[in-house]
Amino acid sequence: MSDSSYTQERGVAVSAIETPTGDELLKILTALGNPHRMRIVAALAQGRNYVSRLAREIGVSRPLLHMHLQRLEAAGLVVGSLELSDSGKAMKFFELAPFAYALTPQVVAEAAGTLTDQDENEKQNEKQDETRHRKARTQ
Repeated sequence: MSDSSYTQERGVAVSAIETPTGDELLKILTALGNPHRMRIVAALAQGRNYVSRLAREIGVSRPLLHMHLQRLEAAGLVVGSLELSDSGKAMKFFELAPFAYALTPQVVAEAAGTLTDQDENEKQNEKQDETRHRKARTQ
């Protein structure tokens, strides 16, 4: 992604509008093109959260939530960190990464010019996601 400057707005870092490459734009749009992932972003917009609580709030299993969080993290939309609770239990917290994208015909056209041949990678990722989703449903 292009370098972006960050400003402080009400104590929160807000990024300037970024211009992603074609491959980055596909990852971002694919990540946001799922209703569960949109709900995750909406929930994390309220503040950071740990996996178990987030799964309960959204109403999905933890394995399914992990799969969706991995996709969002790969797209650079969320950031995860492992922390220890007071009792010594490891807890994975997630929060939104600051991002702002303008989606215009010109941005899409510029991004299209930078696409690499990733059709095979995308097909493989989709198959892996389907397999994970099936496994998560059975749990």
